[in-house]
Amino acid sequence: MTDSHNNKQVGGRLGDRMGGPNVFADIHHKIENIIRREYELVDGRALPPFQVERPKEESFGDLSCNAAMVLTKFLSNPPRAIAEKIIGELQKDKVVKSVSIAGPGFINIFLTDNYWQGLLAAIYDAGDNYGKNIDGANEKTNVEFVSANPTGPLHVGHARGAVVGDVLVRLLRFAGFDVTAEYYINDAGAQIDTLARSLYFRYQQSAGAVDKNLEPPAGCYPGDYLIPPAEDLYKEVGDKYAGQAEVAWLDFFRDYAVGKMMVEIKKDLADMHIAHDVFSSEKKLVAAGKVQEVLQELEKENKIYEGVLEKPKGKTVDDWEPRPQKLFRSTADGDEVDRPIQKSDGSFTYFANDIAYHLDKCQRGATRLINILGADHGGYVKRISSATRAVSHGRSRLECLLMQVVRFMQHGAPLKMSKRAGNFIMLRDVIAEVGADSLRIYLLSRRPDSQMDFDYDEVMATKRDNPVFYLHYGFARAHSLMKIIDGQFAGLAPDFSPGALAKINHPLELQMIKKIAEFPNMVEKAALLAEPHRIVFYLADLATCFHQLWTAGRDDLDLKFLQVDDRQLTAARLALVKGFCRVMEIAGRIMAIEWKTELR
Repeated sequence: MTDSHNNKQVGGRLGDRMGGPNVFADIHHKIENIIRREYELVDGRALPPFQVERPKEESFGDLSCNAAMVLTKFLSNPPRAIAEKIIGELQKDKVVKSVSIAGPGFINIFLTDNYWQGLLAAIYDAGDNYGKNIDGANEKTNVEFVSANPTGPLHVGHARGAVVGDVLVRLLRFAGFDVTAEYYINDAGAQIDTLARSLYFRYQQSAGAVDKNLEPPAGCYPGDYLIPPAEDLYKEVGDKYAGQAEVAWLDFFRDYAVGKMMVEIKKDLADMHIAHDVFSSEKKLVAAGKVQEVLQELEKENKIYEGVLEKPKGKTVDDWEPRPQKLFRSTADGDEVDRPIQKSDGSFTYFANDIAYHLDKCQRGATRLINILGADHGGYVKRISSATRAVSHGRSRLECLLMQVVRFMQHGAPLKMSKRAGNFIMLRDVIAEVGADSLRIYLLSRRPDSQMDFDYDEVMATKRDNPVFYLHYGFARAHSLMKIIDGQFAGLAPDFSPGALAKINHPLELQMIKKIAEFPNMVEKAALLAEPHRIVFYLADLATCFHQLWTAGRDDLDLKFLQVDDRQLTAARLALVKGFCRVMEIAGRIMAIEWKTELR
């Protein structure tokens, strides 16, 4: 598997050893060295990227590699011939138990029990750095997420993108990327004029010029959330703007309203444990002449021309006009049609502003740009991606992650709208009901490109298929077990000696070690593919391994973690529990959540 955006290989590259052991990277490195040696590749040429992965079926092997098939053209040899050379050398390696060829040339590898057992000591030594690597190579990356119009507090529709974006930022930093978390404030345009007029209506009510029982007129934002800022404004300026013509107050009310809304938005984000490094203003971008500058450069490069677009068939497009207008040659960089950048009244389209904004990100050094967008922006991806390639001359690439709709439910029915919010459910109300940690875990428990129902009752339920409960329960169980062992053996330390670790040799114990050892590879894949939901998917599998081992100990007393008559075995199993908790804690920090140590 490769990342089509940056052509980086996913799975099995040699990481920085500060992150502790990475079995996938180590075996990949061994296979690459075998290929270079056996085929006398001494010129340092990069090999076509190949993978070392866990096979889908455990019976196939601990690891599987597709190098023989990937390299057949490069080496001018049939896959099985390449595979036979590789396995011939791997069989000499002391950590390899057995190796075989499957199908057209897959190489399936079983590693020795001693190797897996010994990983626990190396993982423990790595501490909180376990899983870190330099795969990101400090690449400057910009992740723009949330970027909600500042026309009101955040609502539930922003929750998924906020969580995915924030966890992606933390994940990328852990994987070695130099990341800027950014919020783009859409503080220019008609929606801000509507916000200003809505605030003015509430201000008039505070001034006594309008009946306080009246609802906002058509065209204004409904809801009560603008009443407090209107009252604050009246305390500051009194009757200064009451009854005045719009021209006298519109600019001031725009700025005041946006400022107040951004305070509320930032508070909501903080309550969700979300932090942005940069808040960029569309208004400031336009005022600084950045749009004119980029369009002038594009015209010099013949990427903007005068033309007439055909009317799109079968759909309505808001920026289509049947007249000659300035068009951006987005088809030259992969878009379906060229795009308007100026309206008939001479003002720029929002696309023109976005071109300037993405150039600004590139000029700040970002070579990897990631935008978290709602699913309704799907038709916008090609044009802004083509624009980013054009203005950066191919030096920067844009990835867009589309968030599907989440239905928020309670007692099997959609949540009711909030009167103070108007026509939406406020995010802060959801946080108050279920907590930020539960919200974050649950929203990451599905791929973001799939629709989901977020039911309060399900999120709070103590059952196996609730990922929030299942993960907390696993950590709480492990924590209670360590307390019991500490009480029974008076501060027993985990034993990482080869003799002790050799005792944890049951298939369920080895399965758990192997799952713990997958963590660095999961981090690498999730970061390179911009898929933070992989963390929760992985943790669910890891928790299953732990719960299975716990349950097996109830039926087979020899598998109980605590062995009263065998202090060394208990200390070795304590090392296994410590490895489980270490990964849970590191993943929890990436997700910005705290695991519960007790469940009531």
